[in-house]
Amino acid sequence: MRLWIGLSLPQLALEVFSPNWCNDPGSVVLEQERVLALSPAARAAGVQPGMRRGGVLMLLPEARLLERSPAREAEALNAVALAMLQYTPQVAQDDEATLLMDIGASLRLFGGIRALCARVRASLRTLGFTASVSCAPTARAAWLLARRGGKGGRTVKMDSLGRRLDRLPVALLPPARSYLAWFEGIGCERLGQLRCLPRPGLQRRCGRALLDTLDAAYGMGPELFEWIVPPESFRARLELFDRIEQADLLLAGAHHLVLQLVGWLCAHQLAVERITLLIEHERGRVAMPPTPLEIVLAEPVWRDEHLVRLLRERLAKLELPAPVIGLVLQAQQLQPMAPPTESLFPEPGGSEEDRMRMLELLVARLGADNVLQALPQADYRPEVANEWVPVQQKVRAAERAARLPPDVHSLPRPSWLLAKPIALLMRNHRPFYGSPLKVASTPERIEAGWWSDTQARDYFIAEGQDHALYWIYRERMVGAGDDAEPRWYLHGLFG
Repeated sequence: MRLWIGLSLPQLALEVFSPNWCNDPGSVVLEQERVLALSPAARAAGVQPGMRRGGVLMLLPEARLLERSPAREAEALNAVALAMLQYTPQVAQDDEATLLMDIGASLRLFGGIRALCARVRASLRTLGFTASVSCAPTARAAWLLARRGGKGGRTVKMDSLGRRLDRLPVALLPPARSYLAWFEGIGCERLGQLRCLPRPGLQRRCGRALLDTLDAAYGMGPELFEWIVPPESFRARLELFDRIEQADLLLAGAHHLVLQLVGWLCAHQLAVERITLLIEHERGRVAMPPTPLEIVLAEPVWRDEHLVRLLRERLAKLELPAPVIGLVLQAQQLQPMAPPTESLFPEPGGSEEDRMRMLELLVARLGADNVLQALPQADYRPEVANEWVPVQQKVRAAERAARLPPDVHSLPRPSWLLAKPIALLMRNHRPFYGSPLKVASTPERIEAGWWSDTQARDYFIAEGQDHALYWIYRERMVGAGDDAEPRWYLHGLFG
């Protein structure tokens, strides 16, 4: 199933100049001396789209007048498109500051259409833009719903799509705008009414493009797009809207660039190990080189949460030598994106680097005192034959081998050694643990510790009625008579 998301950024011209325009006392973007976009404060003062410069100054003398810059608008739209590549590799730019995304294959990954749309809106807010987000089974329908404004609309079935499109005004179709007077004259105001007109006559009067656009919206015609191709290397720049003198205030701009990096990484199926944030200062006579902020990661990442967290920590400690006017983010060390795994530990056959990276992660999360490794001791007594030391402590293989008794590898040892032996019951002169235990091996005598805690034990492998194998021992009573009843203990379990 193909499903499309349409993103229409109707205020792109204004938002490029000031992402905080909602708090501005009155910002207006002019194109050829006429109002193209305006902030809510300017609209509240009576300024309207299409008004001339003189009329704006008469209604709002303190208005902040800005000239439209198509180059900066295109740069901003490219930045949004690059960030959207993290949700689907099929993103295309369309007319009137609109992006189209084929997200049919991404729904399961992101938890459904509602969750995906919510994430898209959150990414747009982080980038500093507002947009009308729509969803439809065809790309042209998603474009029309997005250009309708408001919240756009969300339709996933063709039946409901037709009913929703029938209520849209004809003026939304670009090929129909040259003939709006004629459509008004014949009382054709909605797309549903337009579809009822005779197609041959409509084609002769308005051209084939109108019918092709209408058919594509209703799913009756083909749709071809040129997908956005991300650059081979990543370098993104953001020009700030004011001089920033506190480093922690740069986090919002850095997050803007990180979202573009995430989209670029997902498009190339890469993960980043090292990034550099160049903090640009004044130009001209007082020019000074950018301040580099390099972040090296312990493991490759391709999501923004961890990168933003590290940037926040570094920026909070950074002292700026001069005010900041721009930011540049570069990705300098890349690795192929590893497929996600549900396991905490590396897969069998993994490299030593994977194992060490996993141990580093555990130490960082749990603390060095809670991630330990076994270090053997030159002692036959099971309780003291091993000690636990931090995993970061370096133990040479020769030192480890020297601590082992020479014949220890030939001796059977259980997979699980109990912290404290359990005394066993005796039934019919046989040890009992859930069921009578049958001795299944010759004894192994361990008699050691005369210098501290003398032990005299005979160990056996015993089998229960459930065929489980247990490591039990019979305690030898040194100095006791021959008729003394032996005491049996459970000390371990075999796999």
